[in-house]
Amino acid sequence: MIYRITFFNEEVDNFKRVFDCNPDATFLDLHKAVLASVKYPDDQMTSFFLCNDRWEKEQEVTLVPMENSFEYDNMVMEDTRLSDLLTESKQRLIYVFDPMFDRNFFGELTLQKGEVEGVQCVVSTGKAPKQLETEDFLNTGSGSMDVDADFYGSDEYDADELDPEGFGDMNFDDSSLF
Repeated sequence: MIYRITFFNEEVDNFKRVFDCNPDATFLDLHKAVLASVKYPDDQMTSFFLCNDRWEKEQEVTLVPMENSFEYDNMVMEDTRLSDLLTESKQRLIYVFDPMFDRNFFGELTLQKGEVEGVQCVVSTGKAPKQLETEDFLNTGSGSMDVDADFYGSDEYDADELDPEGFGDMNFDDSSLF
């Protein structure tokens, strides 16, 4: 049996990666093959998620052990074989390649007859989306982004709206406050 997993990405037209996988291969094997196919460094806390038909995330398979969720067990890529979780054709999964900005590859499983060693990229079309870095995000748009203004709101204010006495109406000597 061959697990054929086809990944696509909505950010880039014409992007597609197809992997033929041995069912006994691990999610870590698939992770490494995906990164090699798109030439991304292995420096992110990536995850796989099994999904329902509406692409809603369900079971997570993490790169490193994490805290357990209430609904699902903690599954780690290195210890989880593809056949442990992928069981039927048309099953969907998401590979989160950029967790900081929640960027993903969407995948779908098809079952093929035959055998394959490990995980092999058999189709590679289109350029992978550019891997964003924090500096890229902060410098997008027209010039650099004013983080303080965006986070805290406008720095313009009307001085007449301020109480010149500060907290003039408050009486801290009133014991009923404590």
